[in-house]
Amino acid sequence: MVATPVKPATERKETILTPRFYTTDFAAMANMDIKGNQADYEAILQEFKADYNRRHFVRDQEFEQSWAHLDEKTKEHFRFFLESSCTSEFSGFLLYKEIAVRIKDKNPIVAECFNLMSRDEARHAGFLNKAMQDFDMVLDLSTLSKSKDYVYFAPKFIFYATYLSEKIGYWRYIKIHQHLAAHPENRIYPIFKFFESWCQDESRHGDFCNLLLRTDRKNVEGWQAKLWSRFFLLSVFATMYLNDLCNRKEFYEALGMNTEEYVVAVLKDTNRDSQKAFPVVLDLDNEEFWQRLRACIPSMNAINKIQSGDSPKLVKALQKLPHQLFLGWQFLRLFLMKPVECPKGVIL
Repeated sequence: MVATPVKPATERKETILTPRFYTTDFAAMANMDIKGNQADYEAILQEFKADYNRRHFVRDQEFEQSWAHLDEKTKEHFRFFLESSCTSEFSGFLLYKEIAVRIKDKNPIVAECFNLMSRDEARHAGFLNKAMQDFDMVLDLSTLSKSKDYVYFAPKFIFYATYLSEKIGYWRYIKIHQHLAAHPENRIYPIFKFFESWCQDESRHGDFCNLLLRTDRKNVEGWQAKLWSRFFLLSVFATMYLNDLCNRKEFYEALGMNTEEYVVAVLKDTNRDSQKAFPVVLDLDNEEFWQRLRACIPSMNAINKIQSGDSPKLVKALQKLPHQLFLGWQFLRLFLMKPVECPKGVIL
């Protein structure tokens, strides 16, 4: 028998929507004063220690079969979903683990919470990586961690971005689970059986990041907090919208889902949840918000096409420039839209 060649996932070309790896100011995190929220930190630490999913992510007999019956187009889109999801989970693992190691001597409770979050992310990444092998791909996580460029974010920016990433992950997974529970004939691969418990990990991680944010009231009060809240909400929401509509549409359609309806529902629920963490949220009931995002799709598709081409870098840069300027203008108009003030008393 001739072995099927395994395609290295890291050969894929990166785009501006590719998951990134982050680093931060570890000394500032180590010196966080949590005395005013000590009880809350201890409570969430106990939640993490309970490890409700420690026996959940185990491959069963349903995985032991051939997936040759899936058409190549569906498999390719599924590979992309698995790869980007695995990279994102592994990025979280590396960041959380590094924070835990760097701050454990000065801030042991927060360090242990980050350590247990890294446990969850490693579990998710490993499970996704095993699934990739079913589709003739392998992601060398050890090599990936050394070859990627790291982006620096100040701690509060890590908290804003991670809160949104984890909460949006919850709504992504739970809505896919709910859809496939109602339409089991569209469950093309058994990994989706695990999404209900998976999303609970994401929700707990988001709650922890909410706690980190409100430990310093400047992160959730005042005009600067309002501006940063709007910035991160728009950045994360626009990234998901364009990523899913430009790069994953066929994947969701293979599951029998309407991609735009799914994305809009995820973002609206995440926006509503964000009232518990941020002083303002975006006005997603304003149709102008969605019209401007839809207008970005052709430019995003054009940029992706140019980036994947064989032209010299300078030519690519010139070709992408008008599309990037258009996107920048749309994002500025979106940022300047009047936000929704969170009701007093919502931020805990």
